[in-house]
Amino acid sequence: MVTHHKIIFGNCMKMEEIQNESIHLIVTSPPYFNAPFDYKNLFDNYDQYLGVLKKVAKEMFRVLQQGRIFVLNIDDMLIDGVKYPIVADAIKIFQNAGFKYRDRIMWKKPDGYLRISRRSGVLLKNPYPMYFYPDNLLESIIIFQKGKFDYRSKSQNIRKSSIIDTKEFQKNGWYKTLWEITNVLPGSLLEKNIAAFPEEIPYRIIKLFSYVGETVLDPFLGSGTTMKVAKKLNRNSIGIEIIRDLEEVIRKKTGFDKENENINLEIINRDKGRFRYVNLEYIKKKGNGKETKQQ
Repeated sequence: MVTHHKIIFGNCMKMEEIQNESIHLIVTSPPYFNAPFDYKNLFDNYDQYLGVLKKVAKEMFRVLQQGRIFVLNIDDMLIDGVKYPIVADAIKIFQNAGFKYRDRIMWKKPDGYLRISRRSGVLLKNPYPMYFYPDNLLESIIIFQKGKFDYRSKSQNIRKSSIIDTKEFQKNGWYKTLWEITNVLPGSLLEKNIAAFPEEIPYRIIKLFSYVGETVLDPFLGSGTTMKVAKKLNRNSIGIEIIRDLEEVIRKKTGFDKENENINLEIINRDKGRFRYVNLEYIKKKGNGKETKQQ
């Protein structure tokens, strides 16, 4: 089937190109708060980070259809010895925007992903009480809902075309609140300098919470993981990405660098105004603590 996809290069605090209640599912993973492995020092402070989430939450509630699902991959961050309660704060922000807090799934990365770090290794040098600091192998996948879904709104044909493989559901433990999924490994070519989530996360979410032919939104598109999976599963998609330089990466990852008569791609560039896109150089300078002014 023919699917339609749109990339908006701009700031997702404003989604003026998207109509009210036109989105069937939102799945996203926003930048980690000032993480050294993501966008270091991108935000001036924690309140600014939460302020961005508040503005995005308001827009997402506006564009999401009644009864539908928004899924957020996010977790607490330890920066310079301070632990920020991002999950708790994010849940409150999205509840205040109107969403119902439905569920929380823990994403567990492989045991071999981490070796003993300097943080947890403190106890090896000081094997006494009060020296314990654990390494984190978990991230949160938080599920929100906007109102109630009308299960009778979908035709029998649409339901059949979107049927979930129950064997896959059981074999891979989708029914549990602990999902064991291998993370995107460091050094992955298309994810260089991008903290992308693995394809398995949007794959499960899109299968579980949307129907064939519906539209999936990722307001923090990054390298294009959600769009790639949506396309594969015969869903339409919209992605918003603030860094203009990522177009080539997104095209390669999603396969939009190749001709396909069944795929329709539109690109919108917001090059003016408060919510315009920025370039990678701007992000790097900000991360280095230099004064920046986007032209």
